[in-house]
Amino acid sequence: MKITFLLLEAFSIDGTVRCTFTLADELSRRHEVEIVSVLQDADRPVLPLSDRVRLRSLVDLRPDAKVPWPHTGRAERLMPEPSALIPEQERSFNKFSAWTDDRISRFLRRPRTDVLVTTRAGLNLLAARLAPRRVVVVGQEHLQLGINEPEMINEFREWYPRLDALTTLTTADGADYEELLPGSCPVYTIGNGLPPRLYPRSRQENKVVAAAGRMVWIKGYDLLINAFAQVVEKHPEWQLRIYGQGPRREQLRRRVTRLGLYNNVLLMDATDDMEGEFAKASVLAMSSRAEPFGMTIIEAFACGLPVVGFDCPQGPREIITDGHDGLLVPPEDPDAFAETLIKLIDDEELRLTMAERAYASAERFDIAVVAQHWEKMLTELRTAPRRNPGRR
Repeated sequence: MKITFLLLEAFSIDGTVRCTFTLADELSRRHEVEIVSVLQDADRPVLPLSDRVRLRSLVDLRPDAKVPWPHTGRAERLMPEPSALIPEQERSFNKFSAWTDDRISRFLRRPRTDVLVTTRAGLNLLAARLAPRRVVVVGQEHLQLGINEPEMINEFREWYPRLDALTTLTTADGADYEELLPGSCPVYTIGNGLPPRLYPRSRQENKVVAAAGRMVWIKGYDLLINAFAQVVEKHPEWQLRIYGQGPRREQLRRRVTRLGLYNNVLLMDATDDMEGEFAKASVLAMSSRAEPFGMTIIEAFACGLPVVGFDCPQGPREIITDGHDGLLVPPEDPDAFAETLIKLIDDEELRLTMAERAYASAERFDIAVVAQHWEKMLTELRTAPRRNPGRR
């Protein structure tokens, strides 16, 4: 079986890119797999990708790139023009153009593959409109349905029935899409998988709480810092280390200073060895206001960290088993978050027990297990009587 993944930017550091590379690597052990990136702005991808997976691009943005004749003049004319095929409400609309419309359309009409997996809303919509019926087209949704603008949801309602299947990361989000698309498009829930690498295990000896992710409002680090101020009142020897970059970093730094936490709350740089940093901690804090899946949670599990997290929509509650491998806290309640962190800090036996269980829980997210779910779905879609999705 030949499987093609279509990404917007395979040469960037991004959660969708990371998860796609991991899945493509595993599937390439048994299938022919390629990744097509709409945009290319570097010579090679930042994230590691197996040599078994072919990588190519549709639009080369590198400074010395040359558009092959006879497309040169057409590219120069269309590149500055906004996309006419991607809805303006698509979260990466400004990265598309009339030139990407041209290149994506040409690719989708003759994809030369058995299975096409598109990885974001705008690409899902175009594949539903343009891909030939002979190809099995699977749209991936990495974001919650409710985070989209009403105009995008209307686009989903109109075009997603033309997909052969849609995948979501959580059961809750899958139910939302099934309600939106009743009986018109099969919806499968398949979570992300852990890359096959060495995950150093925490010794549960360091008095460190870790958090990781972009420093943006949705991650709730302002709530976490407020909660940790209460932790420090009882346990001044404990530290919170927040790893990442983002537009709210300076605002968070000022909050840390204002609360007098400069010795206890450290804003760390992003790192490509997050597993090593998790191994230096004893607890993971997940303070998101909303989280479509939560790769950080399963990576922390693999390092033997129990997780304290807000019970926010949609992902954490489907990964964390409350009271078993972590503790869930009412959403956006920093007082409850502080109380729960203090509980784990005070009760070392509970923390050690949860750490063991968290380590065991990571097995559910092994990429080999996740790839088996994908292969089962794709086999069903290719061998079962094909419904007519309405594509040409």
